[in-house]
Amino acid sequence: MAHLSTFADANASLEEAEFVVLGVPFDRTTSFRPGARFGPDAIRQHSWNFESYDLETGIDLSEAKLHDLGNTEEFGSAEAMVRGVREELAPVYRAGKFPILLGGDHACAPPSVEAYPDDAPSLGVLYLDAHLDFRASYLGDPRSHACSSRRIVEKVGARNVVVLGVRSVSREEVDDNRTVGMPFVSAHEIAREGIQASVQRALNMLKTERLYISLDIDAIDPAYAAGTGTPEPFGLTPRDVKHVFDQAAPRLVGLDIMEVSPPYDLGNTSALAARLAREAIVRVLASRRGR
Repeated sequence: MAHLSTFADANASLEEAEFVVLGVPFDRTTSFRPGARFGPDAIRQHSWNFESYDLETGIDLSEAKLHDLGNTEEFGSAEAMVRGVREELAPVYRAGKFPILLGGDHACAPPSVEAYPDDAPSLGVLYLDAHLDFRASYLGDPRSHACSSRRIVEKVGARNVVVLGVRSVSREEVDDNRTVGMPFVSAHEIAREGIQASVQRALNMLKTERLYISLDIDAIDPAYAAGTGTPEPFGLTPRDVKHVFDQAAPRLVGLDIMEVSPPYDLGNTSALAARLAREAIVRVLASRRGR
């Protein structure tokens, strides 16, 4: 059906929208299993599965001012993708709207942060990922998905990024980060401390006025989200990530959801990604309405 190519409840014009969805069908830097380029459309399709009414907050998403820009072009290189995403999202931020970027591999996240205006309120990034993604370059490409947190640090500063849920790193990344100092909270720490204390610790480290969340779906355990390029056991639960959104909502100004790979999915990963995008919208609206 034609409507499945648009995110559910995206009924507003771009001018009146508060939230703007953009898909990036790009996975050229994937290093294990490809297919994330099909993620944006699969997430959109599954977004139609859910009721528009939210039981917890009483907010109906059909009343949200949501617009879907569709997908970017299919870029031939990471450099072209970075330029394209920046150009698409810079006016979205400038207009005071909340971008929701659907990937695509995690290389698509840094340009979304880089598009945030330099003269806007200070921005911190909660980076949810099984991997540290802190390589200076990977397979000769500094814009690889294995370098994404490092590129974001170059935009906002090491103290304004916290990686949450990490459990897979290279020795070189850990050694490099000792000098750079990007904080992270591992999945093992979260298991010991509990999600509430861990998220509060991460948020306390981010002193910025505003927050952006970059969610690699592999931050979530593959028992729940197997349809991804580099699945890593001992991960977060979907409810853990929901808690992150709940706690971050008052400061949240943007979101990306990356690395959903439909060829390795039975539908549950795409459905979870769609539900989390909707959860973010609901939580931000609830925060704005004082609920």
